Amino acid sequence: MDVIELKKIANEVRKGIVTSVHSAKAGHPGGSLSAADVFTYLYFEEMNIDPADPKKADRDRFVLSKGHTAPGLYSVLAQRGYFPVEDLKTLRHIGSYLQGHPDMKHIPGVDMSSGSLGQGISAAVGMALSAKLSHDDYRVYTLLGDGEIQEGQVWEASMFAGHRKLDNLVVIVDNNGLQIDGNIADVCSPYPIDKKFEAFNFHVIADVDAHDFEALRAAFKEARETKGMPTAIILKSVKGKGVSFMENKAGWHGKAPNDEEYAIAMDELEKAGEALCQK
Repeated sequence: MDVIELKKIANEVRKGIVTSVHSAKAGHPGGSLSAADVFTYLYFEEMNIDPADPKKADRDRFVLSKGHTAPGLYSVLAQRGYFPVEDLKTLRHIGSYLQGHPDMKHIPGVDMSSGSLGQGISAAVGMALSAKLSHDDYRVYTLLGDGEIQEGQVWEASMFAGHRKLDNLVVIVDNNGLQIDGNIADVCSPYPIDKKFEAFNFHVIADVDAHDFEALRAAFKEARETKGMPTAIILKSVKGKGVSFMENKAGWHGKAPNDEEYAIAMDELEKAGEALCQK
C-alpha cells in the first residue's frame, strides 16, 4: 500500500478516536493519536491477519500494553473491518462491547485483554515463547507507552525475552515524552530508553519518526530481518498528533473534547483528509 493511502487511513483512524472519546465523554485521546500511524501500519501493512477469521491459528498477534489507548486500537480495528465504524460511538457506554480497555472475550481482533500498565509486554513475551515452543511462524507485536516503561515488570519481561532470544517479538515504545502527570523526564525519567533495551539483549531501532510511513516501513523490515534477538522500536511521536490544540499537551492524556472542541478537531481532520485526496 502506498504512503498516501496509509495516510488517508490514519486520518480516518484519528477521526474515529476523536469521535469515540467525545461520544464517551471520557477516554485517552492524546496517546491514541500519537500511535494512530503505527496502528495503521501494523494492521494494514505489517501483520498477517484476517478480519474474516480473527482467531486464525497462524495470525500475527498484537498486544496493546498501554491499554488505556484503546480508542486508537478500536478505531483501526473498525477501519480494517473487524466491526462497524459506527460502533465506535458506543465506547464506554453501558452495554457496549467497546470497554475502556481492550477485552479479548468480546472484541473481534483483540488478542489480549490489557489495561494494567506493564503487564501487556509480559503477555506478548509469553505468546512469542509459545510460538517458539510450538515451532509456529507467527510474530508478536506489543505497543508500550514511554511512561509505562517506568514499571518494573516491563524490564523483567524484557530480560526474559532477551535471554530466550525471541526474535519473533517486536516491542514498540511510543515515546511522545508526556504522561498523565507531565513530562516523563520530570516524573521519573526512563532515558536512555535505547540503552536499557540494548542491555537486555534487544536489537534496538531508535528515534523512528512515528508519523513517517517510510520510516515505519524501514524499521519493521529491519525488525523482521533481525535473527537471534528480539527487537525494540523506539518511536519519536507527538502526543495528540493531528489535532492542533491537543498536540504536545499532557492535559489531553485522559480528557474528552467538549462539543466545541470536537467540532474544531473534526474540521481539522476533514481538511487534512481533503488535502490528502488532492495528492
